[in-house]
Amino acid sequence: MIYDFSNLPSQDRYRLLSNFVGPRPVALITTRDAEGRANAAPMSFFNVFSHDPAIVAVGIQDRPDGRTKDTMANLRATGEFTAHMVDLPMAEAMLICGLDLPPEIDELAAAGLASRSGEKTNAPVIETAPVAMECRVERMIEWPERAIILGEVVSMHIRPDCFAPGGRYANPETFQPIARLHADNYIVADRQFELVAPDRDAVLKAALAQTCG
Repeated sequence: MIYDFSNLPSQDRYRLLSNFVGPRPVALITTRDAEGRANAAPMSFFNVFSHDPAIVAVGIQDRPDGRTKDTMANLRATGEFTAHMVDLPMAEAMLICGLDLPPEIDELAAAGLASRSGEKTNAPVIETAPVAMECRVERMIEWPERAIILGEVVSMHIRPDCFAPGGRYANPETFQPIARLHADNYIVADRQFELVAPDRDAVLKAALAQTCG
């Protein structure tokens, strides 16, 4: 089947993209409002964009009734956030943070997540998260009812057990982030495997042989 996005209603585009582009890593985004109150919300339109500069991208859209999400309002007010990778022990707390609670409610407290202010920002850092990236908003790309936030990572907190021996790479036995598939379906990276690229020269030799043949 072929879908012409130029003639497709917005919700149908969302359904197709969110169902078939995945798994998408979940970031639990924490912010503070202008009065210093904490907020937390999971975002699955999220990924790393660049390492130099160190940029992550977060897609945020308004609530279905048109209200601006607290995360977006806080980003406009403070320009700071922390993006946390989520693992299975944090899954239920992530769902609590995703509920539509009033702005005066601290989702972190409601979810039982202990936090502290960051090293380089005032955005909360969740103490039990496997990975937390303190970010400053580098720019916002805005459309009606939605925006892409580009955040520069200024500090990264990694739980020590998430490192493999040697402290250079992630340990697949302990760093098992959650990703979203579609609707209420998620996946956890607990069946990781290696894929090693074939020898470049051998592939090139075979390709040239086919071309010449």
